[in-house]
Amino acid sequence: MVKRLLKEIKEYKLSALLTPLFMILEVAMEMIIPLLIATIVDDGVKEGKLSVIYSAGGKMLICAVIGLFGGIMGAVLGSKASAGWAKNLRKAMFERIQTYSFENIDKFSTAGLVTRLTTDVTNVQNAFIMILRMGFRAPVTVIVAMVLSFKINVRLASIFLIAMLLILAVMVFVMAKSKSLFETLFRKYDDLNASVQENVTGMRVVKAYVREDYEKKKFVEGSGGIYKAATSAEKMIAFTMPFLNAVVYTCIILISWFGAKFIVLDGTLTTGELLSLFSYCLNILMSLMFFAMIFIMITMSIASVKRIYEVLEEESTIKNCDKPLYDVLDGSIEFKDVVFGYNKTAERPVLDHINLKIESGETIGVLGGTGSAKSTLVSMISRLYDVDEGQVLVAGQDVRNYDVETIRNEVSVVLQNNVLFSGTIAENLRWGDKNATDEEVKHAAQLACAGEFIERFPEGYDTVITQGGTNVSGGQRQRLCIARALLKKPKILILDDSTSAVDTATDAKIRKAFREEIPNTTKLIIAQRIASVMDADRIVVMDDGKIDDFGTHDELMARNQIYREIYEQQTGAGSGDFDKVDEEGGKDNG
Repeated sequence: MVKRLLKEIKEYKLSALLTPLFMILEVAMEMIIPLLIATIVDDGVKEGKLSVIYSAGGKMLICAVIGLFGGIMGAVLGSKASAGWAKNLRKAMFERIQTYSFENIDKFSTAGLVTRLTTDVTNVQNAFIMILRMGFRAPVTVIVAMVLSFKINVRLASIFLIAMLLILAVMVFVMAKSKSLFETLFRKYDDLNASVQENVTGMRVVKAYVREDYEKKKFVEGSGGIYKAATSAEKMIAFTMPFLNAVVYTCIILISWFGAKFIVLDGTLTTGELLSLFSYCLNILMSLMFFAMIFIMITMSIASVKRIYEVLEEESTIKNCDKPLYDVLDGSIEFKDVVFGYNKTAERPVLDHINLKIESGETIGVLGGTGSAKSTLVSMISRLYDVDEGQVLVAGQDVRNYDVETIRNEVSVVLQNNVLFSGTIAENLRWGDKNATDEEVKHAAQLACAGEFIERFPEGYDTVITQGGTNVSGGQRQRLCIARALLKKPKILILDDSTSAVDTATDAKIRKAFREEIPNTTKLIIAQRIASVMDADRIVVMDDGKIDDFGTHDELMARNQIYREIYEQQTGAGSGDFDKVDEEGGKDNG
C-alpha cells in the first residue's frame, strides 16, 4: 500500500531525498558539540589554557552554523515534499474517482470520499514530514550518540541501551493496541460528514418540516461518537509521554549517581566526559521521544493509508474493450434478454429478461409505477451500469464495444436530479458542448423553453448560477438541464422524468420542439404524467422490473390494464377531459 502511495511523490522526489541528508548533517554537528564541550572543560578550563577554549569555541560556533543551515534546509525541503505529495495524492484520488462507474460510487459513500480526500490525506502528510525529518534524524542521533557514549564509558552507556529497548517495547505494544481504535475513529468521521452533508443539502426540507432540533441531535450524537472514539485512542497514546519522561529522568539520576562515583572514587571518568554523557543522554532520549511522536503519527495514518489506497486501487467496473469503436452510426437501440441487479446476491434482479427494440429517430415513452425500474432500464444505454446478462445494442453494436467517452457523448441523459454547477448560465449550458457558439447556446435554450426566462434576467445568459442551482426554480433547472443535453447534439436523448416540475403546456411545447427540430434523434421520455408520453411513437409499460407491454397509445388503451388505469386516474374516464387538461396546462413551477 505504502509503495503505491509513494509513487505520487513524482516531482518532489528530490526534495524528499535531500531532506534526510540535511537532517543527518544537523545531527552530525550536534554530536560534535558535546565532544568540544568536554575538551573545553578538561583541557581548557581545568588546565587554564585560553587557546584551547578559543579554538574549541570557534569550532562549536562553526558546527552550530552548519547545523542551523542543515535544520532550516531540512524543514523547508521536508515541508515542500510532504505538501507536494499530499497535493499529488488528492489529485490522483480525484482523477481516479472521475473514472468510477455508478457501481463504484455506490461502494464508497460521498462523505467517505470527502474524508479520504481531506482528513486522511492530511494525516498521511503529517506522518510523512515527521518520517522525513525526525524519522531519519532520530535513529542517526541514537546510533551516533550510543557509539560515542560507549566510547566514553561502557557502563554508563549501558543505561541508555536498557532504556531504549524498554521504550521501543512499549511503543510496539501501544501501536498494536491503538491501530483498530483509529480505524473506528475515521469511520465515525465518515458518519459525521454524511450527517452534515445531508443537513446542508436538504436544508430547505429540514426547515419545511421544522426538524432543526432533530438534526442538531443527530449531529451531537455523531460528534459524540467521534469524541468517544478519539478519547479511547488518545488514552492509549497519552500513556507514552509520561512514561518517556519517567525514563528520561531515571536515566539522568542514574548517570548522575554512577558518574559522580566514577569521577570521585574510581577516577575512570572526567568532568567533561560526564557533561558529554549528559548531552548524549538527552539527545538519545529526546530522539526516542521523537520516535514516540512519529509512531503516534504512523499509528493514526495507517488507517488513512489503507483508505486512500482503496480509492487509488479501485478499478472502474466500466472499461473499454481491447479494440473499442469510436463511431455510433445511428440511434437505434435493442435490449436482448437483459438481466441486471444492483445487489448481485439478491433473490431477484432489478431488470428481469428485458427484450426491446427501438428504431433510430423514434420517440419512446417509458411509463410505470414507482420502483418499476424505468431509470435503471435507460441507464444501461449509456453504460452508467453494465448488464449482468444479455446485451444492450446501439446502432447494432453492443454498447460494451464502444469507447466509453464516445457512447456517452452520443447518448445525452437528463437525470431525475437536475444538477447545475457554479458559474453562469452559458457556462452551465456549454457542459454539453464547450465549443458551442452563442447562437447554438440560445437555440438549445429556445428548444427547451428556457430562453424565455433566461432573457428576463438582467444579465441574461451571463447570470451567475449558485452551487446546486439554488437561485433558480425547479422548473427552470429542468429546462436548463434539457438545453445542456441538447447542445451535445446526441443520437439518443433520454429524459428521465425531467419535466416533472414543468407545467403541461410547457411540457407540450418542449415535446413539439423535439419532433420538429431533432426528428432523427432517438428520444426516450420517462414520465409519471401520461400526457408527457401519450403522443410518443410507442410506449413501454414497466412493471416490477419487466416490460408489461409495448405499443402505441391506442394499442395500450385497448389491451393493457396498467396503462388504462394510469390514464383513467390522471385524466378521468373521458378522453375529452384529458385533452382539456393538456391544452389548458397550469402554472409553471419555474
